[in-house]
Amino acid sequence: MENTEKLTNSKEVIAYIAERFPLCFTIEGDAKPLKVGIFEDLAARLSDDPKVSKTQLRTALRQYTSSWRYLHGVKAGVNRIDLDGNDCGVLEDEHVEHAKKALEESKAKAAERRKEIAMKKAAEHKAKAAQAKKSRPDAAKAKNTAAKTSKLNKKVEQPTRALTADEVRVGNNVKVSMGQGSMPATIVEINKDDVRVRLTNGLTMVVKAEHLRS
Repeated sequence: MENTEKLTNSKEVIAYIAERFPLCFTIEGDAKPLKVGIFEDLAARLSDDPKVSKTQLRTALRQYTSSWRYLHGVKAGVNRIDLDGNDCGVLEDEHVEHAKKALEESKAKAAERRKEIAMKKAAEHKAKAAQAKKSRPDAAKAKNTAAKTSKLNKKVEQPTRALTADEVRVGNNVKVSMGQGSMPATIVEINKDDVRVRLTNGLTMVVKAEHLRS
């Protein structure tokens, strides 16, 4: 059974009429100038065709005759053709000039669109670059910030001295030597040389008296 599914867009319509009338229409290469009034001929030939309507034919013809390849073919001394490829008279000068002007305007619009698209892409690229730069810390600033942070976080050890016997007593605030640094603490219990201290974080530990500093 023949496929009678209706065509949905001008591209499909142009391909269809090029298939039905190959001596008149083409979907690639140079397009020949069409007979004046060819729409009526086309509509009459396809009046009983369920695949395409008159509105679709009119829209498709308008797209076909405004394409660059069609306008390129409208030149002085070239004949128009009918649906069967028969010559229908030489193009008039005014039609040639009209096609030439239409082609120039179409190309100018296309160039302007390309320019606008390029400018838009450039602006988007610039905006992304600016955002990336904004989110990326400046190297010098980052280095300066790191130096300040390090300085603030660094514990400055004040000079200390060993405790005297009188200073080793419960309740006294002392410093407990731990490795290369010391931690503040409070003496809570004394058992001969063993001294229990409470650190500022609340933990308690037993150390030798010789490890306590003032």
